[in-house]
Amino acid sequence: MTQGLALVLPAGAPTSVGSLPHLDRDAAIDFVLDRTPELPAAPTCPAVDPLELMIPQAAWGIAGVNVALDGTISVPDPMALDPSNELGDPDLLGAPFATWRRFIERVATRQGPVKLQVTGPLTLGTTLVQAGVPAKLAYAVAARSASARARAVLDLADRFAPDVPRLLVLDEPALVGGLRPELALQPDEVIDVLSSALAAAENRAVTGVHCCGPTDWRLVLQAGPDLLSLPVGADVAGSVGALSAFLERGGWVAWGAVATDGPLGEHPSRSWRQLSGQWCELVQHGCDPVLLRRQALVTPVCGLALHDEAQADHVFSITRRLSEKIHDQVMGVRLSVGA
Repeated sequence: MTQGLALVLPAGAPTSVGSLPHLDRDAAIDFVLDRTPELPAAPTCPAVDPLELMIPQAAWGIAGVNVALDGTISVPDPMALDPSNELGDPDLLGAPFATWRRFIERVATRQGPVKLQVTGPLTLGTTLVQAGVPAKLAYAVAARSASARARAVLDLADRFAPDVPRLLVLDEPALVGGLRPELALQPDEVIDVLSSALAAAENRAVTGVHCCGPTDWRLVLQAGPDLLSLPVGADVAGSVGALSAFLERGGWVAWGAVATDGPLGEHPSRSWRQLSGQWCELVQHGCDPVLLRRQALVTPVCGLALHDEAQADHVFSITRRLSEKIHDQVMGVRLSVGA
């Protein structure tokens, strides 16, 4: 587990998951810098260019994979893919990375950390399987490609923002539901594929894994991230022993506490009740209540590309208010113990 970034992350800091609905890249970057200054996340703007969606971003540069302008991918000759091939566009000059490049240039003089997010190898591999690539070959290509992309993003940060601490998160929606048949991997293979991509950022960033629904969190934790990013209510109580040990080792959890797929309401009370209920359940099963709060971030559940800008603004407002509640609780704990 990488150490260091946790020391500069304010407890309960708000951040986001990635995609935004903005039609202007600079407006999207201004939005995250203004609304989540503690930990701004590099946004993507699929409404500006669908190549900024997570799948075309991940598949870009893989020899033998065609990425269309609308973001769809195809593999004309699945058996021609070769895991030993180098991933193209190592400098991230292509269209899928335009907002990332601009964000990193904009944060070059920051004192605090930033959050970067790339598509994880399991999600890329599953996409290649769906495109007709045999599973073993698909995940071998995906593991190498995701690792190379993670290094490329950090190389870009080294060039433009070398002194800015980074949190690098792998986005793995393919893990929702756990080891489903379409994942086509055994548990140890899931751990190996995921850990290889996390290792690509070793000693260069604090690493995390985001999954937008219930999964086997024990498998994710065995891969060795420093941070879990998960929705409130994502069946984490089933992995409470592993989560408790993770927190005791200094691990952090980014709690997706603000709904992005249904009614939200004008006030944070519903989101706060759900988050507090999740924490109470975990404490009843043995988690340390202080660590749950002290090593917590708060986020929307998922990206906001399918919303409009007014909705995104409201989601970020609720996220900010939850953050303030967590911060107040942590400060209360510190005062009560004389810290």
